[in-house]
Order: sequence, then structure tokens, then C-alpha cells
Amino acid sequence: MKKLLFVSILFLFIVSLQAQDQKKQTGGSAPEFKLENIDGDYISLKDELGKGPVLLSFWATWCKPCIEELTKYKDLYDDYKDKGLKILAISTDDERTVAKVKPFVKSKKYPFTILLDSNSDVARKYYAQNIPYTVLLDKTGNIVYTHLGYMKGDELKLQNKIDELVKSK
Repeated sequence: MKKLLFVSILFLFIVSLQAQDQKKQTGGSAPEFKLENIDGDYISLKDELGKGPVLLSFWATWCKPCIEELTKYKDLYDDYKDKGLKILAISTDDERTVAKVKPFVKSKKYPFTILLDSNSDVARKYYAQNIPYTVLLDKTGNIVYTHLGYMKGDELKLQNKIDELVKSK
């Protein structure tokens, strides 16, 4: 009985810490970064800001929920690209799996920018300790929404946030 009580209290403590971390991550300015895309060109966050919201999606080729989420983001991108939405899908594949990223992306026909963060330097800046992890920025680079994990339907809340941002243009 004591073990069950201890585990329950520990679980609630961890959940509350994660909720606090998520709150801390919204409202501030997004950390600047510069990463290589799958074609070898460097992309910096500051160059992507200004026209509309920017969605950062931390993912990896071996992560099934990440792939489901990116499939939904493909639809979101199609719906909002003309309203200024940019998606930077940041692969956290390490040196063992990073070679799989480009062929994988080509096979899935992702229409958005794919960046490589094989050392997880940018992931650490954004506290993306687990994936999939989503960060939504307004056009000035402020973090307005973060989300860890993916379950079917999560993209609807994100879509509402994007709607708010493109309407306030």
C-alpha cells in the first residue's frame, strides 16, 4: 500500500513539473539557431520569421508517432502555407541514422523544410528531451504553444492556434 501511494505521489510530482516546464516555454522568445537542411544549405530561424507563424517539429525517422504527426503537418502546411505558415521539421536522428533522413523525406514527399540536428544542440535549446515535440512561434519569434508527444487529434488544437495567429496578422 505504501509503495502504491509513493508511486502515485511521485507520478503526480513529475506530471506537475512537466506542466510547469511547458508553461515556462511559452511566452518567451525562441532561441536562435542555424542548421543544415537535407540539401546541405544552412537555414537560420531569424531568416524564417516575419511573414507568418513558424512551426518547429522535433522528430526522428525511427519514431512512429513522429511520422504520424508529420503526416498531419503535411495537411496543415497545405492549408496554411499561403497564409505565411512555415514548418521546420528538425530531425534529431544521430550519426547512426542521419543518413536515412533524406531518402525517408523524399519517399514521404514532405513539402516543408527538413533540418538536421544530429547532435541535438537545438533540441536542447528548446528543451525537446523527448519526441515528437512541437513548438509554435508567432511571426516575431515568440513561443506561443508547445506540445510533447502525439495522439490522433492533437493537430486540431495546433490548427486552432495557427488560425488565431494568421487572423491576427
